[in-house]
Amino acid sequence: MDVLRNPFAPGAGNQPPELAGRREILAQADIVLARAELGRHAKSFILIGLRGVGKTVLLVRIETMARERGMHAVLVESPEDKPLPRLIIPPLRQILLSLDRQGAISGQVKRSLRALRSFANGLKLKYGELEVGLDIDPEVGVADSGDLERDLADLIVEVGAAAKARKTVIALLMDEMQYLSEEHLSALIMAIHRANQRQLPVVLIGAGLPQLVGNMGRSKSYAERLFDFPSIGPLSNDDAAAAISGPIAHEEERIQGLAVQRIVERSQGYPYFLQVWGYQSWNHAPKSPIRRTDVEQAEPAVLRSLDEGFFRVRFDRLTPGEKSYLGAMAELGPGPHRSGDISEALRVKVQSVAPTRSSLIRKGMIYSPAHGDTAFTVPMFDEFLKRQIQRVSRARGS
Repeated sequence: MDVLRNPFAPGAGNQPPELAGRREILAQADIVLARAELGRHAKSFILIGLRGVGKTVLLVRIETMARERGMHAVLVESPEDKPLPRLIIPPLRQILLSLDRQGAISGQVKRSLRALRSFANGLKLKYGELEVGLDIDPEVGVADSGDLERDLADLIVEVGAAAKARKTVIALLMDEMQYLSEEHLSALIMAIHRANQRQLPVVLIGAGLPQLVGNMGRSKSYAERLFDFPSIGPLSNDDAAAAISGPIAHEEERIQGLAVQRIVERSQGYPYFLQVWGYQSWNHAPKSPIRRTDVEQAEPAVLRSLDEGFFRVRFDRLTPGEKSYLGAMAELGPGPHRSGDISEALRVKVQSVAPTRSSLIRKGMIYSPAHGDTAFTVPMFDEFLKRQIQRVSRARGS
């Protein structure tokens, strides 16, 4: 098969050739955007799911939907070590400058730009100098108290008022929200709440790992009433099959049903894994149709690609103690597992590994689906860890 025509595109946030099984989420996003455009209340939502289910892909698609409506949309990712003010100032600056260039001079847009300067000035004692890149005086008394929760709410209200003056909508899309601290989540929730109360055209559509729901509830008790939390999981067998067979058919090539079935089984329906299996199976097939034997022969390349990219990038940033904890989980199986069972496998007391467990949760490697339970946030991570153990054993044996 011609590798140049390979329709599959495995990668972080890459748009797949066919976004199967996500119509309901995209329909929900379309309703939120349309209501905001009409000046009606639009309930923001946060996508919740494990790694590899396509949350980032959906955010990128929703950003495109918003832009196609003429809205001002920005997509930002929350890294572990970046405070919310440094994360949010650049996109808000970008939006406000764009609003400032539109149409006649607007006093509200100018005021919002001054409020952004005030916001940065008010928080510099806590977060250091916050670069705004605006040669403009601050709006004294607005968003400049130095209290993040109060100031961010004031700023978002000013930004929302500027959007309303320009008869447009601002869509903030935020990925990896589980990395935001409780303080910063609280400030963000309060800001969106205040914008809703003022009926301003600002919506937040985010994404994060399963622990994000609990984090937001602890930050603000009303978070679960302010946001919807649609769960994003693996695709159904039919949708997973469509994600494989559709792009191949679009290239006017074929894949046998048994080959599709094998890919669906081995990927467990996770969109990222489907892309990797599709990509490698296409490249290993000498001609159309792609057969089950082609898929089976592609498996070593699939596992190598996943291990060196998707899995290892997360594993290599862990401490030895964290790796041991995850290794014990892997020996017990895919999970979830009771904390007591994990500590017993490590031959230590539960209390002694509690800090390790908390650290792994903060790093987004595990989460607690129920009290006392622990599960991987990365699908099939137990299989990867077992392969790692086998490689080490073989290396030592040689």
